[in-house]
Amino acid sequence: MHTSEQAKRHPIGYEKPAPDFFEGALMGNGGLGAVVTTRPDAVVIHFGHNNVWDIRIAEDNQDKIGTFQEVFDQLKQIPKELNSFQENEWYREYCDMTQENYRKPYPRPMPCGSLLLGYDRRKAEVLGHKVHIHNGLCEVYFKVEAGTATLQLFIEPEADRMWMKLISPEGAIGALFDRVKLIPDPDTPKELPLAEKTVDAELRQLGFRQTLPNRPEGNERHPKDRAFRLDVRVAEDILAAETKGGVQAALLQSAPFLAYVELSEGEDVSVAAGLQELEAPTEQGAAAAFTACEQSWKSYWNCSGVSLGDEFLERIWYWNLYFYHCSVKPEATCPGLFANWSYRSIGSEWHGDYHMNYNTQQPFWLAFSSNHVDKHLAYVNMVDHILPVSRKWAAEYYSMRGAYYPHSAYPVEMNIMPYPVPHWGWEVCETPWTVQSLWWHYLYTMDRDFLANRAFVPMKEAVLFLVDYMIRPDTHGEAWGDDRYHIFPTVVPELYELTPGFTKNYDCLVDLTLTKFVFHAFITACETLGIEQEEEELLDSVREILSKFPEYATAESQRGTVFVSVPGEDAEVVYNTPNGIMTIFPGEEHGLHSTGEQYQIALNSYLNHRNEGGNELVFYHLAGARMGILDLEKFKRQITYCLLPNGTCTDRVLLSGGRYNDTLSFDFMSRVGIWFENFALPVVINECLLQSYTGILRLFPNWPGEQDAEFATLRAVGAFLVSASISAGEVQWVDIVSEAGAELKLYNPWKHGAVCKQVSGDRIVREEVIRLSTSPGERIRLVRASAQVAAN
Repeated sequence: MHTSEQAKRHPIGYEKPAPDFFEGALMGNGGLGAVVTTRPDAVVIHFGHNNVWDIRIAEDNQDKIGTFQEVFDQLKQIPKELNSFQENEWYREYCDMTQENYRKPYPRPMPCGSLLLGYDRRKAEVLGHKVHIHNGLCEVYFKVEAGTATLQLFIEPEADRMWMKLISPEGAIGALFDRVKLIPDPDTPKELPLAEKTVDAELRQLGFRQTLPNRPEGNERHPKDRAFRLDVRVAEDILAAETKGGVQAALLQSAPFLAYVELSEGEDVSVAAGLQELEAPTEQGAAAAFTACEQSWKSYWNCSGVSLGDEFLERIWYWNLYFYHCSVKPEATCPGLFANWSYRSIGSEWHGDYHMNYNTQQPFWLAFSSNHVDKHLAYVNMVDHILPVSRKWAAEYYSMRGAYYPHSAYPVEMNIMPYPVPHWGWEVCETPWTVQSLWWHYLYTMDRDFLANRAFVPMKEAVLFLVDYMIRPDTHGEAWGDDRYHIFPTVVPELYELTPGFTKNYDCLVDLTLTKFVFHAFITACETLGIEQEEEELLDSVREILSKFPEYATAESQRGTVFVSVPGEDAEVVYNTPNGIMTIFPGEEHGLHSTGEQYQIALNSYLNHRNEGGNELVFYHLAGARMGILDLEKFKRQITYCLLPNGTCTDRVLLSGGRYNDTLSFDFMSRVGIWFENFALPVVINECLLQSYTGILRLFPNWPGEQDAEFATLRAVGAFLVSASISAGEVQWVDIVSEAGAELKLYNPWKHGAVCKQVSGDRIVREEVIRLSTSPGERIRLVRASAQVAAN
């Protein structure tokens, strides 16, 4: 399969002007992001960058927050008969105080301004645009007096530079754009220093520079201030003009239109002030830059690919992997909720921050099976960034070892937790959840150095905290009536908050399944690294807790016994996140490998699940694929419900009766930003084609028999790159590359057995689970054994 050619089949087009931010074409290089909008008189490109934030942070009231034990003791004294802790004056005031910092509008992604290319609509008409996802080229189409013209735009992979060139069928033309303007973001906070604007007609260059202060108060410069500047240089002559709200020049059309815009960002002292001469744009320079752009995208697409009998799912797979490459790379800051696209208030809701109860983790679920593990390093870097404040919070707030990872965090320097409010800040699940993918990174790559140098310490810090938290006197003993170690208190994600008497604040399903996951991962990591003796004390504590681990809460539903998010919960509750199916994913305890009662309870839980929408588009359907029962047609309809004109999927409400009422606008989340988390949609499709989370490869576990499909080099646990094809309901062939030389285990896809072709020779394998020894770099080919051959 030529995966780049497959991507070429799925451009993202729009056949009319696209003046709205959510209609515009999305572009990016993982750091720089751009939204290309078109209106009847101009092309307007809005810029953002993962590294560019309003870095101011409020950390007031540190002396008033107190400690976990002090707050917990105070809450114990509040009467259990209350409907909510919010009825208690002390608790209301405490929550108001601890939320003060988060209510500030900063930190937040900082929009980096807009470039406007204006034209006379009496002479030209914009027809639409198209993004060629296979090579990163965006084309904007015009009807002009002489026929047609096309504005081509692309972003260099390594430099934060967008090139722009106008062409026609007869060659390059210049008579279209008559003005160019750079506009600092209109919603730049008034308390920030004014943007410094420059224009030079001789250099054919315009620019502005924006300082981003480190501190909320005052305008005095600080060593930790940051800044960015946006510059554009054109090939033709310009005439500077006065303008409000930006810096503008008339284009004199003395040469064919060719230009580039460049974003510079970093520490304030490193971002040049005044006019900084850029190299003149040339045809040779543009051609060389586009060659680099094309090669970068080709290399990206060569990592994996799919060819599906379902064109819609194939398109969704390629579109979202395109957006993913545009929005994340390890050399840049880990994206927040809305990645590197922002304009005015778009992208600033919830600070555009890191929410650690799935939002931040979900986009990186895509990285492993899609064979883009390098992307996950952006997340790993983020974990390193938040580790110091997480350790500090564990020590000073909880008086415990290890690290308590936060509910919300920012890519700026933090001294305390940004959201220390108990009713969400006490979600224990976020600590194991934060480090879970570090273990996946090892399992999918078998990279022992990564495990030792990047994953082990954050994992151990989580385990230390969880052990200390679970062996406290409040969590076990006679008061519980059993010998278990409980997780208490805690909070169900997006549900209940803290409840009087803590009736719904112990042994949450997500806490238990993720804690168990990380405990088992830690045990195996110690064995892998050969440090069992060094970690003996902690390992003994982990094993002791696992031997007396709480049972998962269940309830009776119309579909039978189901898992519920917390003991005592009604089976018909409306969830926000898929709390009742957490043992399927991300817990990875239940799935097609499960049998008997456990499979049935997990299946019932999936089928009975009620979700109000907004946080389940990837999450819920991934669990369905893991169970082998995902209704792909229904999945496609929900994707369509969430699709925006730019090809991305927003979060949309599905159901009232939970937190949402019947008068709510069900698309209220559609305009807050580009939802980075939903780029993980291809992982659902991957899990329909190949599953490996148990360590045994399972082919096409949720793919309809009447549809053909083929995939290339999807990554599997054990560091295997797997390619396979299915037609008429039967697997045709399987190719596997063993990167690390691990033992290969595969459910035999053929009833008469498989012919396994290895360097050591061919042999027929009839067992239900094929087991093969491999060597690093070895390629294994498997094909169906005929009935006659298998019988011999």
